[in-house]
Order: sequence, then structure tokens, then C-alpha cells
Amino acid sequence: MADPKRLYKSRTEKQLAGVCGGLADYIGIDPTLMRLIYIIGTIMTGFIPGIFVYFILAIIAPEEPEPAADDAD
Repeated sequence: MADPKRLYKSRTEKQLAGVCGGLADYIGIDPTLMRLIYIIGTIMTGFIPGIFVYFILAIIAPEEPEPAADDAD
């Protein structure tokens, strides 16, 4: 049985904490598009809710696990 899909902060697609990169990977969209969606959503909600959610996710979402040694190229 496959492991369930989990939300992680991205190690490779990060600008600040990797939250948008991790969300993009979880949803399956381009990280740049996810950042654009996040910025527009934050502006439309008056900044505070978007900033609050980002920092909460930055604190509680675990860092993406490092690839296993046998998976590395």
C-alpha cells in the first residue's frame, strides 16, 4: 500500500520557508502559480489572514524528508 499523501515544506522550491512550494507539490501545480495564488488571496483578504496562515504553516508543517541514499542519482 502506498504511503498517504502528506503536506511538507519544500526543500527545493522555497523562497521563505517553503510553504508555497510544499503546497504546490501537494496539490500538483507549479510553485510559481501557487505563489501567485497565495499573493492574490492574501491581498484580497486584507493581508492579515494570509500572513497568519503562512506563518502557522511554516511552524507546524514538517520539512520535506531528505531523499534516501539509494534514491539519490
